Amino acid sequence: MSKRARTILTLLVILFLAFYARHYGQYGDYPANPPGHQEEGICPGTALTNRDTAEHLGQGGRKALVYGHGEVVKILPDDDRGIRHQRFLLKVAPGLVVLVAHNTDIAKKIGGLSAGDRLSFCGEYIWNDKGGVLHWTHHDPAGRHPDGWLSLNHTLYR
Repeated sequence: MSKRARTILTLLVILFLAFYARHYGQYGDYPANPPGHQEEGICPGTALTNRDTAEHLGQGGRKALVYGHGEVVKILPDDDRGIRHQRFLLKVAPGLVVLVAHNTDIAKKIGGLSAGDRLSFCGEYIWNDKGGVLHWTHHDPAGRHPDGWLSLNHTLYR
């Protein structure tokens, strides 16, 4: 095999490994999208559908990649200290309201968001006794974390 062919083959192997690590890294294989959410894209992780699931995912202070949908119940002031976040409360299920902290230094802010809006999400979930926090609802510019997103009216924010 010529030196040029070996170089090309090596580059192809490196690209394949980078792709594999990016898409199948710490969170395992990508499952199918939740029904009715094909427009958002694939989200690895667990469906966040009820409080029991939320508590189970958060045992021992673990973080978990989750997807689902919910209704905005309250818009909170943006957090403009340090890394900026758009914040709101999202009712995911009866008895489960989570704080969404959407990084607007990386992702586009959801303009015109109001109570009653229904949106879909993919992000990292951290349990607490108030319901938990959903963050990493954006892409990872460094490529070390699965991309998250928010989707409102078929518009993707990531």
